[in-house]
Amino acid sequence: MSALFAAAALLTAPFCLAREAGAQSPAPREPTTEAMLGEMMNANTVSVITGTAGGTYFRIGADLAFVLNDGDKIRVLPILGKGAGENAYDLRFLKGIDLAFLRTDTIEQLRQDKRLRNIEHHIQYVAKLFDDELHVIAPREIDDIRGLAGKRVTFDVKGSGTDYSGRAMFRGLGIEVKAVNVDQPTAFEMLRKGEVEAVVSVAAKPVAVVAGFDPGDRFHLVKVPYPETISEAYVPATLTRADYPKLVDGSGPVETLAVGTILGVYNHPKGSERYRKLERFVDVFFGQFDKFLAPQRHAKWREVNLAATVPSWTRFRPAQDWLDAHREEASPRAEIERFLSEQPLGLGADKEQVYQAYLTWRRAKDTAQGPARR
Repeated sequence: MSALFAAAALLTAPFCLAREAGAQSPAPREPTTEAMLGEMMNANTVSVITGTAGGTYFRIGADLAFVLNDGDKIRVLPILGKGAGENAYDLRFLKGIDLAFLRTDTIEQLRQDKRLRNIEHHIQYVAKLFDDELHVIAPREIDDIRGLAGKRVTFDVKGSGTDYSGRAMFRGLGIEVKAVNVDQPTAFEMLRKGEVEAVVSVAAKPVAVVAGFDPGDRFHLVKVPYPETISEAYVPATLTRADYPKLVDGSGPVETLAVGTILGVYNHPKGSERYRKLERFVDVFFGQFDKFLAPQRHAKWREVNLAATVPSWTRFRPAQDWLDAHREEASPRAEIERFLSEQPLGLGADKEQVYQAYLTWRRAKDTAQGPARR
């Protein structure tokens, strides 16, 4: 990988503001009783409901824990979930759930539930993260998504993100199908046996279960055109041969749709203990975001723009306050361009070297600016 390509990878991560911690606060007192130990652990832990084991949400949740967990100051506790569809109800009603991976169309899902009241007040967002792409795997004879009208199509298990977003995308395309809810491994076996005509997955590419499916010469990814009339929650996207060597031929990328993933948050009463914990989480998450861009972290972090707004959603007040307080800091694109301009032409060829060099440069710059930057 060339240094130029590696630098470009850094440039695709907008608004990755990083802050060094301010003056060190006194070390917390060690708990001397069992009750104190329990209080301390609960006071510093926020929970995030993710997705199924091995999926993108699960891996992103693990990154949150690995990067942000800091002794007695903050702890992120990932919890397995079914996906965005059920996560929203878990976030709203389950005691002990602070954060959840949701989707930009989740708010509309909740508004359609007549049992819920004032949902925009209870469920808000910290930041938009990345996009989840629509995957439609079908026999090669189906080269037009409209060819699935009236056919049996799987949409993962009930309550999953695919179950809601996938069906909503098909409705937006004006295509009515016979929806089937089964887990993805079962769905692909049914597809192979001819018991269903297509498998749908709405998840961040590359999806392991999709990439691991052996299509032979029978199946492929179906192109999905982007209609201008579809909900603003959905955007055009592509799936490439690099994403799925077995499912995409050499003729070019496969057009599809995508829906945004957001980090949702329960809006606890201001001043409450759980609200204060989430304030600390926001400060650490935003302030140390550049750590998520390290090569060992999930590639989807490089799509994140913390400042991006989400139509129809309300941003959690501590998150908005943090962004407002840092508007005047140099944009990361300009900052990274300055960093690159200061480097020798022979800067190493791999992304890890570029990334580590950037972090070293950033720390030196922050140290030179002193407390005023902090």
